[in-house]
Amino acid sequence: MSTDLSPVIAAGTRWLLAAYPPAPGALSRALGDAQARQAVTLACALRYPSDLDTQLLHLLGPGGSDRLDWLTGIEHADHDGDDAWRTWVDETVVSWAACLLADPAVARRAHDTATAAGSDQAGDVARLARPGEHELRAAPLLRHPDLLEPVAALHRAQLLERLAGETATVR
Repeated sequence: MSTDLSPVIAAGTRWLLAAYPPAPGALSRALGDAQARQAVTLACALRYPSDLDTQLLHLLGPGGSDRLDWLTGIEHADHDGDDAWRTWVDETVVSWAACLLADPAVARRAHDTATAAGSDQAGDVARLARPGEHELRAAPLLRHPDLLEPVAALHRAQLLERLAGETATVR
């Protein structure tokens, strides 16, 4: 069974960028994508710390984007016609990613937690944890705490519990 989280990372990133599009321009799109991808990747590392967790995800499925779409007002008419990727959206991962995008201090804590647990998925999160002026201008909607709040609030308590508790072990 697969232990690859790339479908969940790609779908979560795509959903965030559809719901909170970056500023116009190729550089803004690239910086927005990098920030969303870092947030979703780190959220996945925290949510699925072991191979067994990832295998269970692939067995049971991530749940899809229906509730997130409803919450943010994205209607099926707004979709681009290719909805298959939406089935790979994990609501908890996207909610945690929204928390990480809204608060760089939480992103730094999350990275420290994932790294301490031995996760090799945490990666470099400099754009996420220490956003510069370019990152903030490129993705003003994606980094706006008030706009992210409805999504972030869904599973923030679980994220903060994970960050406050013992680090998860990676098998």
